[in-house]
Amino acid sequence: MRALLAAWLLAAASAAGAAEGVATFAGGCFWCTESDFEKVPGVISATSGYTGGTKTNPSYEEVSDGGTGHAESVQVRFDPAKVSYAQLLQAYWRSVDPTVKDRQFCDEGNQYRTAIFVHDAEQRRLAEATRAEVEKQLGVKIYTQITDAGPFYPAEDYHQDYYKNNPIRYKGYRWNCGRDQRLQEIWGAAAAKH
Repeated sequence: MRALLAAWLLAAASAAGAAEGVATFAGGCFWCTESDFEKVPGVISATSGYTGGTKTNPSYEEVSDGGTGHAESVQVRFDPAKVSYAQLLQAYWRSVDPTVKDRQFCDEGNQYRTAIFVHDAEQRRLAEATRAEVEKQLGVKIYTQITDAGPFYPAEDYHQDYYKNNPIRYKGYRWNCGRDQRLQEIWGAAAAKH
């Protein structure tokens, strides 16, 4: 009986440990946000897509035109045994400029806003707490939205893993957009490493 109970507890613990967490972030160009999160240990996958808008299954062109209300976003699947949501938030803040509204680096428009799309009350609590810390640390208004997660629509295939599939174009875009230079100005040594 004890052996059966031990086996059941071990199976339950394994099943609980196998659960994936989901987090959704908007941080400007989703190519860059996807790349940043895929470098975080414990992240299983990061998918570029669109969320926060009104149109069902929008295209890149529709989102880029700014009429759908969606943000270029990344949905992150992670192993909570290896990385916590709080650690993902720390990685997020160090990969964006939260001091500007409706833009990130060289990309302008509501589709490039910074936003944290929360999936439950605990994610909201942690997101709001870290936003308050960032605002205090930087001493300026933070424009990053915190809102409930809604439908997430994966972007077209050619946007997925863009940094891997088009490394020269990706690095050129990232450099010419001034992303890493601005992150260094804001966060110093704590800026996301690329």
